[in-house]
Amino acid sequence: MNEAIQNLMTRIVEDYNQWTHRAAKAKGKLTETNKRMMKEFAEKLEVKEGRKYVKIIQNNAVWGFIVATNEDKKFNYGDILMPAGWNAPTRNKARGNVFDLEKLQVRWTGANYL
Repeated sequence: MNEAIQNLMTRIVEDYNQWTHRAAKAKGKLTETNKRMMKEFAEKLEVKEGRKYVKIIQNNAVWGFIVATNEDKKFNYGDILMPAGWNAPTRNKARGNVFDLEKLQVRWTGANYL
């Protein structure tokens, strides 16, 4: 699971960097501020492990939750859920699974919408 979460975090950072490069290209160049912001984004991305979920946090905002138990009656181990708030995920539908990232479009802004 740790490797899958690291892969997800790498994809989140890559999406942020690509978004920043696209925005900078429209203005003509990547500035020092852009570079600093990309570095800070990566540094402020963190993982908090709980009993049922792993919480992905970016700069004091919850990016999403990952199911960290095999005993959830509705979701599979590794399913990605949107946050309902700081302490709990939205339990309507999984947005993907960390073990199947090839089929998942990862965005830096949060878990995929339905």
